[in-house]
Amino acid sequence: MSKIFIDTNLLVYSIDQKELEKKNQARHILRRIIDVHQPVISTQVIKEFYVAATTKLRAEHLIVKNIIHNFRNMEVVNSDLELIERAIDISVVSQLSFWDSLIIAAAEKANCEFVFSEGLNAGQTYRGVVVTDPFVKDDFQKSLQPASGNRPLRRLNVCL
Repeated sequence: MSKIFIDTNLLVYSIDQKELEKKNQARHILRRIIDVHQPVISTQVIKEFYVAATTKLRAEHLIVKNIIHNFRNMEVVNSDLELIERAIDISVVSQLSFWDSLIIAAAEKANCEFVFSEGLNAGQTYRGVVVTDPFVKDDFQKSLQPASGNRPLRRLNVCL
């Protein structure tokens, strides 16, 4: 079972009432991650999700809070000083923005195999973590294949 880091955009699309096709795709992708793999997010992703959902999408604050409450069923990487220092190193070496580097650093810290993100450079590998655009069919299919012989250990309840 692979650990897959979920970037903010996938979570935001999963509740976007204006882009229904992306919403349905995002929900399908999240279900596959939850059913077959181990989902990972960071405190940065949670904060960005809350802000985007309540400002850009104008979702009800308490509904978003309830969604966030269910994130406790995923592994959550805390953004601490060590992670920030790693992100700075990644940013300098890989010429990425600090915020993107913080995502990579969190995925690395959690030993993720993939980062699912529409916003990062799909196909690139940073510190052993492969960036995949889950909305590109071939990338999605390759990265969601369970490792041979592995069965999901548990089903996580995450309400979106």
